[in-house]
Amino acid sequence: MERQQTGKEITGNAGMRQLFLQHVGQTSEAPLALHITKALGSSLWDADGKEYIDVIGGISVCNIGHCHPAVIEAIQNQAQQYLHIMVYGELVESPQVKYATWLTKYLPQSLNSVFFTASGSEATEGAMKLAKRFTGRTGIISFKKSYHGSTQGALSIMGSEYWQQAYRPLLPGIQQYVYNDMDMLHCITEQTACVFAETVQAEAGVQVPGKEWLQALRKRCTEMGALLALDEIQCGFGRNGSLWAFEQFDVVPDILLLGKALGGGMPLGAFIADKKIMDTLSYNPVLGHINTFGGHPVCCAAGLAAFKVLLSEKLIASVHEKETLFRNLLQHKKIQKINSLGLMMAVFFDDYTMNKKIIDTCIERGLFTDWFLFAPEAMRIVPPLSITDEEIHKAASIILSVLDDA
Repeated sequence: MERQQTGKEITGNAGMRQLFLQHVGQTSEAPLALHITKALGSSLWDADGKEYIDVIGGISVCNIGHCHPAVIEAIQNQAQQYLHIMVYGELVESPQVKYATWLTKYLPQSLNSVFFTASGSEATEGAMKLAKRFTGRTGIISFKKSYHGSTQGALSIMGSEYWQQAYRPLLPGIQQYVYNDMDMLHCITEQTACVFAETVQAEAGVQVPGKEWLQALRKRCTEMGALLALDEIQCGFGRNGSLWAFEQFDVVPDILLLGKALGGGMPLGAFIADKKIMDTLSYNPVLGHINTFGGHPVCCAAGLAAFKVLLSEKLIASVHEKETLFRNLLQHKKIQKINSLGLMMAVFFDDYTMNKKIIDTCIERGLFTDWFLFAPEAMRIVPPLSITDEEIHKAASIILSVLDDA
């Protein structure tokens, strides 16, 4: 069979966009299709040399900014040693060991065993299996407008019928309730293996739970012998103004889900639990959960370097100040409200149509932003934590100028 002939190599922005649409699997009928050729700090540049202030940060991935020298150096050094060797968990690979050790050093004592995956979705999948295996139960509870990934198991606990309906039947035994609702607590029973909750609901437009509710949820899970899994895939690593968002609510989960910023810009996820819980995946059956590329040595080296930068440069210390600066600058009659906790912000407008026009115009004027899955009327602001005050002023100025002209 003859191969398709593409002729001369296609270059330039228009050519690459054509190839993107033709050969790369699409996730929507109208992708942004920006051809980004460089990223540094809080800035992006496209193929035409146009600069954008990035207030998406890879959707909470680039917490220390794009292409930090320490991360690049760690990647280069590890790449010279070895890449993939064997499936996760069989060999002692120092990048995995070092990163797991560093993570547990900054976590509560009960979160002492790290199972690395290749993504946040895979962390959710592993945590679901772990909860069932440890408790011997099958019931799982999650919340409406929650997002834990798009694989089949993670989709089963996603809180939106719009994204679920095309892929049924999903996993059985899933119950969903309203987030931050005291009345749902009695639904956690002795049949419940685990409750999955985002510490802060990101895709719902930054819904911050009441401290009393999250503590009551923790208490009810303990009483019923159910595990509590907190998803900090988006809000971990300082995004909400503390290293881990759950610290602000004085609760400790049985399982912690991490991803996105975990890899410092490289693909990496993890679920973390107490060793006595985690070890149940190692027998009856043996290899109860395995992963080919989870904890890839280059990704772990990059993630550890980024984690050390986050701590050494004290980026978390200024998160709430920058949040306040954004809120003070974004004063406009067309803004309905702003939900935020740290540098996770949702700016609400009348409806999706208005929001989409504002976002498109912001991008045209050099501000890279987006919307939320379960709050399409809200603009996403989740920039690198290293964003400067000057960049915040410039970003806000672009948004306000768009609103003035809308």
